[in-house]
Amino acid sequence: MYLQLMKLTIAAGCMALLLIGGCRPGGRPEPQSSAGGPARERPQVEAAGAGFDYYLLNLSWSPEFCYSHRDAAECAAHATFVLHGLWPENNDGTYPENCSSAPGPADPSQYSDIYPEAGLLEHEWQTHGTCSGLDGDAFFRTARTAYKSLTIPPTLQTISSQMMLPPDQIVDLFTASNPGIPRSSFVVSCGHNYLTAVEVCLDKNLHPVACSGVRSCRANVVKIPAP
Repeated sequence: MYLQLMKLTIAAGCMALLLIGGCRPGGRPEPQSSAGGPARERPQVEAAGAGFDYYLLNLSWSPEFCYSHRDAAECAAHATFVLHGLWPENNDGTYPENCSSAPGPADPSQYSDIYPEAGLLEHEWQTHGTCSGLDGDAFFRTARTAYKSLTIPPTLQTISSQMMLPPDQIVDLFTASNPGIPRSSFVVSCGHNYLTAVEVCLDKNLHPVACSGVRSCRANVVKIPAP
């Protein structure tokens, strides 16, 4: 009986995280890392704000998330890449989370262009923003600047039917559209051979840096569902 109660408690906790945007997006089984385990299943570290090496800008492939979350606010727009988060990362593969109880932005609605769901904004602030060393408004302004500075490749921005591409070719498309960012700054994330995200490694001033400690998708080809 005790084990059954524990399983029910864990399942309820995961569902609550999913509703606020805390679980990894993707309607199919939990996205896998290149090593076969759940994505971002890496050691976390306790750290004070700004105790990190670089930012990981995560651009989620919205059609994959919306496969099983059709009622989510972002899905009404039938978008392609959307901002999931700007995450403090360390070169050794660890990352800080939940660094303080500092309040988020005074008016979250002013960031609805990048976070249409208030619950996801709150989650991103508490989990990642509090480790940035910035206050709430400065953190989300930084996230917006990073997101807006990236050009989405036209091939992916205008996709109208599912396509299949090798991860390296996805990186080729991004480097062609963003000549100021080297290949070493891009990481493709996938789960069960479906594209889940493209990530960009940036220093604290949002300049591109080589990714370190972040696994990239090793599938030969990934499926890219259309909006």
